[in-house]
Amino acid sequence: MKFAAIIFDCDGVLVDSEVIYTAVERQHLERIGLSYDASEYQRRFMGLSSADYLAELDRDHRSEKGRALPEDFGTSLRKACIARMKTDLRMIDGIDAVIHRFDGPMAVASSSAPDSLVLKLELTRLRRHFDPHIYHAGQVDNGKPAPDLFLMAAGKLDADPAGCLVIEDSVNGVKAGLAAGMTVWGFAGGGHVGDDHAQRLEEAGAHAVFSDHQQVRARL
Repeated sequence: MKFAAIIFDCDGVLVDSEVIYTAVERQHLERIGLSYDASEYQRRFMGLSSADYLAELDRDHRSEKGRALPEDFGTSLRKACIARMKTDLRMIDGIDAVIHRFDGPMAVASSSAPDSLVLKLELTRLRRHFDPHIYHAGQVDNGKPAPDLFLMAAGKLDADPAGCLVIEDSVNGVKAGLAAGMTVWGFAGGGHVGDDHAQRLEEAGAHAVFSDHQQVRARL
């Protein structure tokens, strides 16, 4: 199938950042007494916008501790994540070959905050492939798993959603792409994925699931 456009998630698809986020986030959560099983953590929180993520944590903290999440938690966590990105972030192996294989329009549609999204793309030298089509959850009313972000990206690319391919590594992202009426390929090649990750993407409805970008390139 010839796709009209490809819309990439960023974390865990373009850059190997989810493994960094998960490690730093869970460390910070342990400090305030919130513990999650690794599989539960990915299932609940991967793909959420920062605002939705913090809202979920606040609900959990109120339920378990009887009070709101510490006021400076989000700011402290964000600073720690950015510091780790600057030293440890790498692009996902093979993504450059996928980008060069496709000759149509491309965009990034990520739940990341705008400044950290741009920073990650700049650190890995990927920004030049997508500028100006780099979109984030703050630009729409509803983040993933709602379809808003992907539909906005398709509109900016002047592409029919039905002809767009979404490449996503999270269940929330897969659900968002499907809700937008797009073809969705799940990606299970990031450093954060567990043994059941591909299965969860399949169960969410991904049309195909790939364990590395060499497979994605071959399918394109």
